[in-house]
Amino acid sequence: MNNWKRPPCDLEIARYIDCYWYLEKTPGDNSYSHPKLNPSPEAHLLLAPTEQPYHYTLNGVEKKGYGGHLLLPNTGTIDVHHLDPFLIIGIKFKAGALYSLAQTADFPMLDDIINLSDFLAATTLTLPPEPSTATRSDAINELRIKLDNWLHPLLKNVYQDRYCQLTEKAAAIFEHTELADLAQNLHCSRRTLERAFRRVTGLSLKQYEAMRTLDKLLYYLYQYQDRSPDWADVAAKFGFSDQPHLIRYLKTAISSTPGNYLKQRDLTIDVYGDFE
Repeated sequence: MNNWKRPPCDLEIARYIDCYWYLEKTPGDNSYSHPKLNPSPEAHLLLAPTEQPYHYTLNGVEKKGYGGHLLLPNTGTIDVHHLDPFLIIGIKFKAGALYSLAQTADFPMLDDIINLSDFLAATTLTLPPEPSTATRSDAINELRIKLDNWLHPLLKNVYQDRYCQLTEKAAAIFEHTELADLAQNLHCSRRTLERAFRRVTGLSLKQYEAMRTLDKLLYYLYQYQDRSPDWADVAAKFGFSDQPHLIRYLKTAISSTPGNYLKQRDLTIDVYGDFE
């Protein structure tokens, strides 16, 4: 298994792109073949060899195709079929970035997988060369620069309306601001903020907060590979009223109780790690 994750080199690109990532499952790798993606507010553009198949199960529906594709933000878990060796370069957008990039007003915002050609049909972009096993530091940096250059024509003319601007400001202070104080800190009403945020991301502020909490919780549990955490302490640490509240939350978010999750360890963070 080869993997890495790095930010863009260009600060202008970094306004819309959280990071680039690389994941390669090599022949003979016996990692779990059906990992699950946890709910996430970010979209990922996946670049892959044109003949490489992709296969997901999303809300009970099979999504299949070949080559590059766009994975939209997901409100539930997605089953990923990774039985065979594969190679992917990923581009992780920041939450809400697709609002300004969508080619049509009715472009879907959530819970779908879009063929790359359908997403980029109206652009003049040329795909970068087929991905290669770029795992050396110099090769990684070269690929980051190539991706920056490839994305620049798409991002340089992005139009940001007032909804985008307000959502971007909210996201920038979200990690350090209580949800109840967010609108006041941005000098607007809660209703105005909620409407702008949902329009740009497709999510309510509560949904976004729940996904952010889940990310932190799963990363915390990822540290407990050889032992079980004290669930009462975990509940208190992440702001749940008690242990049953935490259990209900996880059952809703990833369709598994804490105990069953630790037995299965079937999310992508468990299978591929929080790679850097």
